[in-house]
Amino acid sequence: STKKLDKNKKIILTVIAVLILCVGSTLAYIIASLQDEARGNASVTSDAVDILRFEVDKDISLNPTQFNVVEGGDNLSDTAVGSAILRANSTNDNATYSYYVYFQINSNNYIYTTEDEKPEIILTITDPTGSPVTSVDGLIYVESLGGFDITTKSGLYTVAGEYPIISTSSDVDTIQDWTFTVTFINLDTNQYENGGKSLEAEVILSREPVYTLASYITNELYTGIDGDNGLYYHDGVGSYANADQEAGDYSYRYAGANPDNYVCFGTDEEICSNDNLYRIIGVFDNEVKLIKYDYITESILGISSTYDNIQGGSGSLDGYRGNLSIINNFHWDDNGSNIYSSTTLNIALNNGFLSSLGTWNNLITTHTYEVGGMPFDNTYTYTVKQIYNIEVDNNSNSITYDAKIGLMYVSDYGYAAFSNSWTTNMRSYSSTIDNNWMYMGGYDWTISCVSDYWKNSSYIVTSDGNVHDSDRYYGSDAVRPVFYLNSNVTYSSGDGSINNPYRIEI
Repeated sequence: STKKLDKNKKIILTVIAVLILCVGSTLAYIIASLQDEARGNASVTSDAVDILRFEVDKDISLNPTQFNVVEGGDNLSDTAVGSAILRANSTNDNATYSYYVYFQINSNNYIYTTEDEKPEIILTITDPTGSPVTSVDGLIYVESLGGFDITTKSGLYTVAGEYPIISTSSDVDTIQDWTFTVTFINLDTNQYENGGKSLEAEVILSREPVYTLASYITNELYTGIDGDNGLYYHDGVGSYANADQEAGDYSYRYAGANPDNYVCFGTDEEICSNDNLYRIIGVFDNEVKLIKYDYITESILGISSTYDNIQGGSGSLDGYRGNLSIINNFHWDDNGSNIYSSTTLNIALNNGFLSSLGTWNNLITTHTYEVGGMPFDNTYTYTVKQIYNIEVDNNSNSITYDAKIGLMYVSDYGYAAFSNSWTTNMRSYSSTIDNNWMYMGGYDWTISCVSDYWKNSSYIVTSDGNVHDSDRYYGSDAVRPVFYLNSNVTYSSGDGSINNPYRIEI
């Protein structure tokens, strides 16, 4: 079915689906030596080596307007062809290799404009045999449209793994073409809400596997058995005790005493400093959520609202797990609000702290945070699942705030404990601290405020590990910034331990 764009609105829809095959690698055997992956269309011309390279014929650009997407008109699409090209060496006229094919959506702010979420951006892939690709992990193939619905998708998707290519000639190239088509679907409904939206993506062909940090966690570290490597897949159907207490949001979350979930962020130095250590809360819709390992200091935050009675640091505060000699405390707000989006703390985090990260802040995505909070009495009797339902999932007090830097949810802290603790009410969570990696030993602000009669307060994790409230002005507590990485952030190295944290490419 077709439609016309809303001419009264005169909105120009923009789809930018840039398919850049930028991993045009030369991968050659010289005797028994395989060259590592290289980026760029370099080539090797010696007759003594095999030549494997990757190319793309052009970029894809779609620009639907009220003139080229009209009532009764066709869909709008554009196509690019990525090629793997192999020529054998002249010594034996025979070469066999394999390679990987990926589709990576770097950014995408499209939405569904219909209540039944009809697909509006479709990806169609044809393999070198001319057959359509109908199965890609993480994408849904829509038979009636002959492609994958990528309307709201982002992240790295594996199209083919270890795909074979064979050459039996040193004179004639073996060429394998992968055809990628991105299509804007001309619906019979008004799509004006997608005006000004964009999608940017690239095709990657590589001799070696490529991982985003998110895909490395979900595909390599998560074994399919909840609890392995400290990871739980929150689909609500696990085979272990208390699986029914999962968030049910299809996130991958770390839980337990001390999982290997450390990340070095903000520096390329060989030794990652305390200020640059973060830990992974989990993976949410292909975005990795980080929390600062130790508390932020006044010099980094850029404001001087520390409370007179600062907390003791390492060696002087029972239970403190960090390395600071003094822990700076900060007021939630100095202007009368207990909702995070309006607080002086939020302003400081999204200005002073964000600026301190330099170019690294480009790796952080703007995220929608739930900041409406929950009623005061909930933490007395509610488990983490009940808290999650009120605080994040079905928040009757829903107030959303789009920002780069936030704080942990109360439920983030709850789910960081070992799964056996998830039936414990969160006012009594001190019993879980030995098996909760997020417990730091100080007084931590969360992002959630008290939404009923204690509206001057917001929730904190206390030094004994329980969840309580703290006055927005008179209360002064420690801060660990939280943020989500862009879905295309690439894993580089590391095993996630504190001495060898994960490294990412900037």
